[in-house]
Amino acid sequence: MASNASTQAGSKRWTYFHSALQLAIQRSAHKWTYEDFAECFALWCDEQPENAATIFNLVSSRLESSITENCEELFKKYNVRENLDNLHAVVTAARARKQAGYDGKDVWREDLQPRAAVRARTVPILEKERDRLRAELSQLTEENSELQSQMQRNVHEKEQADADAAKLLDLMDQALSRWSNLPLEDIQAWALQTAEAGGSKP
Repeated sequence: MASNASTQAGSKRWTYFHSALQLAIQRSAHKWTYEDFAECFALWCDEQPENAATIFNLVSSRLESSITENCEELFKKYNVRENLDNLHAVVTAARARKQAGYDGKDVWREDLQPRAAVRARTVPILEKERDRLRAELSQLTEENSELQSQMQRNVHEKEQADADAAKLLDLMDQALSRWSNLPLEDIQAWALQTAEAGGSKP
């Protein structure tokens, strides 16, 4: 039976189980003896006994291989080795606790429903994750509020700067308008007279 790879890296429980299954397959495949085969094909076995024996051995070997391959597929499909290894680990740990005088309360009880046991282990984890997410959400909310306040301050400062710039532009427009309304010719004449008067002094 070519399935030595299946027994590698497995627990003792898996090794014993696999060895017992191998033995059962071998016995099952070879339970049909050559005498039984000869009774079904008496004439052919009498005429060609060597060929009949060869065919009988091939059929037995093929039957054993076929059963083995089907078993290996089931092992892979249902993770039989991994599950037996896990069972072996649990049993080994329980025996070790018992030998060490462990007297604590067992997690499992006969009256404990599987859903209750699952909830007992998963709910605290989910609650812890919920609290973590709430704290993270609270922090993000606080940061968003601070960013919103900063943005509002920036908008207010921009509006104030725009208002100040508008006032300055208004003043410049008023100054330009007044400058345009001044009698420039009279001012130039007065400036010329002042300059000449100042230049004529000894």
